[in-house]
Amino acid sequence: MLNKKITLLALCVAAVQNMSALDNESFVEDNSFTPVEETSYHQDPQSKTMKQVLEPVMEKAPDWTKDVADRIKLHGYAQGAYIYNNANGENSNSFDMKRVIFWVDARITQRWSFSFMHDFMSVVQEYYTDFSFFKNKKYLTVRFGQFKHASTYENPLSPTGLETIDVYSEGVVYLAGCGSDRMFGTSYGREMGLALYGEAFKGKFAYNFQVLNGCIINTFDNNNQKDMVLRLEYRPVKGLNIVATGRVGRGQNMLPYESAVTGIGAGERYVRNRYSFGGAYDCKWIRLHGEYLEGKDGSAISRGGYLTGSVPLGLEGFEGIFSYDYFNYNVSRGYDQHKAVVGLQYWFFKKCRVQAQYVYKSAVVNSGANLLDPNSLPVYVRGANHGVQVQLQVRFN
Repeated sequence: MLNKKITLLALCVAAVQNMSALDNESFVEDNSFTPVEETSYHQDPQSKTMKQVLEPVMEKAPDWTKDVADRIKLHGYAQGAYIYNNANGENSNSFDMKRVIFWVDARITQRWSFSFMHDFMSVVQEYYTDFSFFKNKKYLTVRFGQFKHASTYENPLSPTGLETIDVYSEGVVYLAGCGSDRMFGTSYGREMGLALYGEAFKGKFAYNFQVLNGCIINTFDNNNQKDMVLRLEYRPVKGLNIVATGRVGRGQNMLPYESAVTGIGAGERYVRNRYSFGGAYDCKWIRLHGEYLEGKDGSAISRGGYLTGSVPLGLEGFEGIFSYDYFNYNVSRGYDQHKAVVGLQYWFFKKCRVQAQYVYKSAVVNSGANLLDPNSLPVYVRGANHGVQVQLQVRFN
């Protein structure tokens, strides 16, 4: 008790002395910057006790803001367009916000990471975790979750790097489950599953093996069989990439009626296989990619190919783009379509651009068909169908 009283008395005496010193000191206005450590730790520069105590702790403590910035990367982009179409003898035009996508990459450890992607114009797109078996090497990584599958050359690519405003070729949109295969539904080229991928021989060879549910995203598998995808890439020289992909599995017709394209009945399970062979070439005067594609849905065979590219026009940021695309949805029924695209694009800032394109199609899907009665109207309408599209793309990494 005596010690406590002595301590309290000492503190009171010190306080009185400090107040007396302040009273005797003249006030001087000072607009200069006061160091952070002076204002944070104490007000009296004469007293170093608190600073001396905290400095060793602060030196050892991690900078959590820098740590978070190093571990978490934010990305996003938006693509908005004006679209005019003359299809089946009818004109239509509209503004369209195609995609507003935001995603986060989080590095948990040097070999373990997590990603999440959401499209504000549709649904949650991706959520998966990666684990690399080799530090600072790309030999083998395992991925689990919902992600873009590796079938076809184009499907794994970002829309922000592809030349056409319609993004993927007609064959890729159909065979990769991006929306035009009504039996499969819209899966945005993504599925739930497990993947093993990596590179070897200093990046000249790459592989990706995936086991997938084989149904649309954000749903439970609708059968007990899994789809398998294998992708092989060979990069013999800089700028050249040769790609072969294959997929085997089974699907289930989600339509409440027999498909007018394939003849597969409502709810029927069927063999669904896909194959492709193609690649890309990139140099300072041209950028090209293309592939041959084939699919099998039950007994129906689909087949097609495309070639798409861009060339610099001599003015900084300006490029001409072109694409020719052929796809036959069912070779035995003659559901073939030719598509051609020409246009310009201007890269005004990093991955930001403005695009203007003319699109020609020799046949279009009849959007007025009664989904509950496939025989009410023809599935395809032949004839010259034209369109003009203008798109603004903004992206940050």
